[in-house]
Amino acid sequence: MYHVLSAHQFDRQQLDELFKTAEIMEFNARKGGLNLLGGKIMAALFFEPSTRTRFSFESAMMRLGGTVISTENAAQFSSAIKGETLEDSIRVISSYADVIVMRHNEVGAAMRAAKVATVPVINAGDGAGEHPTQSLLDLYTIQKELGRVDGLKVAMVGDLTYGRTVHSLAYLLAKYQGVKLYFVAPESCPIPEKVKAFLDEKGVEYFEETDLEKVAEIVDVLYMTRIQKERFPTQSDYERAAGVYKIDPPLLDRMKSNSIILHPLPRAGEIAPEVDDDPRAAYFRQAKNGVYIRMALLAYCLEEGMVSRDTTALESLLK
Repeated sequence: MYHVLSAHQFDRQQLDELFKTAEIMEFNARKGGLNLLGGKIMAALFFEPSTRTRFSFESAMMRLGGTVISTENAAQFSSAIKGETLEDSIRVISSYADVIVMRHNEVGAAMRAAKVATVPVINAGDGAGEHPTQSLLDLYTIQKELGRVDGLKVAMVGDLTYGRTVHSLAYLLAKYQGVKLYFVAPESCPIPEKVKAFLDEKGVEYFEETDLEKVAEIVDVLYMTRIQKERFPTQSDYERAAGVYKIDPPLLDRMKSNSIILHPLPRAGEIAPEVDDDPRAAYFRQAKNGVYIRMALLAYCLEEGMVSRDTTALESLLK
């Protein structure tokens, strides 16, 4: 039994191996896939809405020869609505599938699931906590687009308090040498203190900025995120943050010619459609890479066991 719960659990060597495997998966996916996981079943248990994550996991499993059982709204269309605990649901689903991919609205839900599961659990996002598989595909995209990660300047823009993809990506980037991070956010949703404390501990240089134009001129990666209306405590808090930052043609003119723009998607007005045709706009290529990374992760969880199965050790990392 092996779990993917947090970006913390991967070291540099594992990341390099994972990316090499993703390249192999991409080659095979272009030929229709391979029958590596024939006879295996993946359960996609999503308590929050998802398009890219759920579909890319399901596509990944099917391209590996496996099959899928799923619910796209487990909060409404599962026994959770009858009062069943998450732990009981996971115990039951473990008997139906060989791996569980779960998205939940509560921070720490993936860890709770892993503690009782008898099959691997993959965290597909737990509230405002982490989204490790998204950050892995983000990092893979950076490596693929720019040829390196060491020494890059990366800006993360938008909702940095509730943006779980940002948290996980910051943890992963801390494993590389000479990376500089720039956090650009409205006053109401700054990067959490726990993320900054982690970066301080690892000796990673970072800056909190408010001027996106100034930052856009110097960074290699501009990682944009939407303001997540569903996570703000009040409508007024959301309205103060919405629309503060936007990537549009004038901002493109300020960016380096060899930089890239990433976004975990969906977008909600923070990237103008006119930007899509610029070669630096890599977010749709980024989404496509999700299939290859998730193929690699599923293969490791079910076949080779690269990722940790020790929930006690993982809990210590998350404290």
